[in-house]
Amino acid sequence: MAKNTKKKAATGKRSGSSAAMLLLVLMCMAGLVMGVYLIANGGGNNKNHYYNITMEVGQSRTLVTTFAGDFTCAVSDDALLSVDETHLMTALAPGDVVVIAEGAAGDRETFYIQIVGGTGTSATTTSSDATTTTTTSSETTTTTTTVSLGPGSVTGIELTFYAVSLKVGENKMPIVTMSPADATDKSEQWTSSDESVATVNWLGDITAVGPGVCIVRVTSVNNPSVYAEVTVTVLDETPSAPAANVEVINGVTYVQGILIVNKTYALPADYDPGVNPEAKAAFDRMQVAASAEMMSLSIVSGYRSYATQEATYNRHVVASGQEKADTFSARPGHSEHQTGLAFDINYAGDSFGSTPEAAWLAANCWKYGFIIRYPQGKSDITGYKYEPWHIRYLGEENAKKVYDSGLTLEEYLGITSQYAE
Repeated sequence: MAKNTKKKAATGKRSGSSAAMLLLVLMCMAGLVMGVYLIANGGGNNKNHYYNITMEVGQSRTLVTTFAGDFTCAVSDDALLSVDETHLMTALAPGDVVVIAEGAAGDRETFYIQIVGGTGTSATTTSSDATTTTTTSSETTTTTTTVSLGPGSVTGIELTFYAVSLKVGENKMPIVTMSPADATDKSEQWTSSDESVATVNWLGDITAVGPGVCIVRVTSVNNPSVYAEVTVTVLDETPSAPAANVEVINGVTYVQGILIVNKTYALPADYDPGVNPEAKAAFDRMQVAASAEMMSLSIVSGYRSYATQEATYNRHVVASGQEKADTFSARPGHSEHQTGLAFDINYAGDSFGSTPEAAWLAANCWKYGFIIRYPQGKSDITGYKYEPWHIRYLGEENAKKVYDSGLTLEEYLGITSQYAE
């Protein structure tokens, strides 16, 4: 995909109250009753809320949630961040870490924490009149300063989506929810990392300009350390999909020389290659490159045999019913994991899509021969829901062609993905 010269980021600000009222009026005029419902109800039935926090190495702060009672915490990397029994978080080393807080009712709040190198800052938030204590140390002197954060400060931002694929000229606007609900200043500032790819106005309306990938960020004006980001992919629709050229060898289907398995094309039950060594070596190279950019990538699910996939699929059918299970789990023989060429990265769950690692993976995995196999907004073509964590190895040449095309693998090869009922 052709990359464009970066331009100065576009910025805009809006008042929380006036912008919310304007947005409500616009949606009513357009007849978007469901949008009004979502705003009034905090996004419908979503019980997992997301927040972004930036901390410095050595900084401590109390994890504050909206839960009425006690809650438990899980930390993705305790070498980067420690959380004690009082929910005091201490940043230990630079990097990105996820903390998931779960209340007694099972509701979750997810905190994406970016830890940067610092001079030893301590901040404890306990109420609306919270204070920050900053300590700077050297071999000979120690200076301590206390400043007020101010009442009603914004502590979190939640969006209705964190990644979007658009065609040139299309636009989409996420709904923003700032917390706590009684924050006194909910003004927003919007920026685009590359205006030649996508612009954003003061309302947060994202418009696709040219092919590429960029980051659109919304920041709290009241507390600039709190922000949320949307990874914007603008598709290049110029290339046309090649005509399908299907070849079956020992029960395995190849299209344009690429091994393919989806809802239309299955693998034999005895196809048992294990993890593909070339794909694993490519992942290892990608992992090293990501680490150099302070990103942590790991494989949480790789090769699965026919029998393993059968057990996995049946478990999902029992839990969710077959119709729903078919949107996120492959039937035995139809799973890419059986090829040994597919990996699930870090966390196979929707919340992975809003992490820095997900954005890095989407923008860079093609360089190492991988593609995001099930992109957002393409479930009617791929047969599966958006899975930002699922990558498929094609080899560097084919991966670049598919990535540059902006198409799914099905679109690129000119094939379908539908079960024969």
